Amino acid sequence: MSHRIRTIFLVSLTFLVTIHNQAQEIVLDKESAFQAALEKNFGILVSKNQLEIAKNNASVLNSGFLPSLSATSAATYNQDNSTIEFPGQFLEDGSPRPDVILDKAEAQRYNAGLQLNYTLFDGMGRAYNYKSLKAQYALSELQLRETIENTLIQLFSVYFRVAQATENTSVLKDILALSKRRLERAQYAFEYGQSNKLAVLNAQVDVANDSIAVMNAQQSLSTAKRDLSLLIGQKESVAYRVDTQLTFMPLPNLKTLLESAKTQNVQYLLAQTNQEINEFDLKVSQSGFLPRIGLVGNYGWNLNQSAASAFFPGTNNTNYNLSLGANLTWNLFNGGQTTTRIKNAKIALENQAILNAQQEATFERDLKNAWEVYENNLAIYQLQKELVATSLNNFERSEQQYALGRITAIEFRQAQLNLLNAQTSSNAAKYNAKLAEYALLQLGGALLNTDF
Repeated sequence: MSHRIRTIFLVSLTFLVTIHNQAQEIVLDKESAFQAALEKNFGILVSKNQLEIAKNNASVLNSGFLPSLSATSAATYNQDNSTIEFPGQFLEDGSPRPDVILDKAEAQRYNAGLQLNYTLFDGMGRAYNYKSLKAQYALSELQLRETIENTLIQLFSVYFRVAQATENTSVLKDILALSKRRLERAQYAFEYGQSNKLAVLNAQVDVANDSIAVMNAQQSLSTAKRDLSLLIGQKESVAYRVDTQLTFMPLPNLKTLLESAKTQNVQYLLAQTNQEINEFDLKVSQSGFLPRIGLVGNYGWNLNQSAASAFFPGTNNTNYNLSLGANLTWNLFNGGQTTTRIKNAKIALENQAILNAQQEATFERDLKNAWEVYENNLAIYQLQKELVATSLNNFERSEQQYALGRITAIEFRQAQLNLLNAQTSSNAAKYNAKLAEYALLQLGGALLNTDF
């Protein structure tokens, strides 16, 4: 993971609190939103857990390099009641030999043992498998980075939608205030006989339309805020506003971005890691042709307590044993399964090479397209800013002319709408250009290494 990711996980960013209209409101800047997403976004949390699983799998405990130790024990208890007869046998005095009765003859057996197994050599299969697990952990790290980058783009897309809706709502409120002042002026003019009722009705229609526009803008703002709250895991009850100030970064030229992307772009790195994993998988499959050599050790304890018989007394026999051994197993033929695995592993490796070539062939096109989109959006934003200045100048002149009665209400309204369209279009162009900048940085592999 990049230095920026490591830093941002350790540094806790807090929200800046300001007082607005006598109510406490949180200013949610872009850094704070990103930090909140890192800690609470569902997709990122799942990716973190998947990374933890990959870390556990890549541990030496899962490598097969450690020996296995097992313990066994058993206990047996027997109780016999038996009668032994001696038919045709007589004692010295000539009397028949009496039966021997063994009542509740007890016998007990106990044993316990330890067995140690260790694989000395398995055709290098476990070594390559362990390397594959390490590579899969690296792959999970890259996948987490990919998830964070994609979440960041999604986060700022919604964040800028909130910012744009905030600015548009402010613009529409200003337009509504102007329309209300115009309505008051028209009503005064009508009362003093300087205007007809039509001017008042036209002004009332414009106030109604502007009021509806403000209501729709406020609804869009509320919806966008709920979407943003979901992304960052923020409670909706917390009132906040976003930062609408943007600074565009000086970007390197297209050639530099192309060169850096081949070593920093997450898609490139994912493809290289997948290639490495497939190479290890092939070597693991090839290890099936080689023998396995292992060591085995046993240590045991046995206690045998036998019951007395008709002819022998009971005995207690205690035994300790230690044994060491080595074994060699060579699977000379397993029905062709090893050969099949090797063939499939070679095909998988070839497919990954094809995918890598495809990605390399299309990536330069994607980066050039993103570069043109960025430059085009940035140029549009600059033109929109100039258009806002021109529309504002035109509106101020129209307002003066309207106050002097030199232009009609319709002409004044048109100047008002021109200013509204210029301002809202400029807002949209500003955030589109910034999102295009982030998309370009993501392709260049530098999104998480830059200031937001």
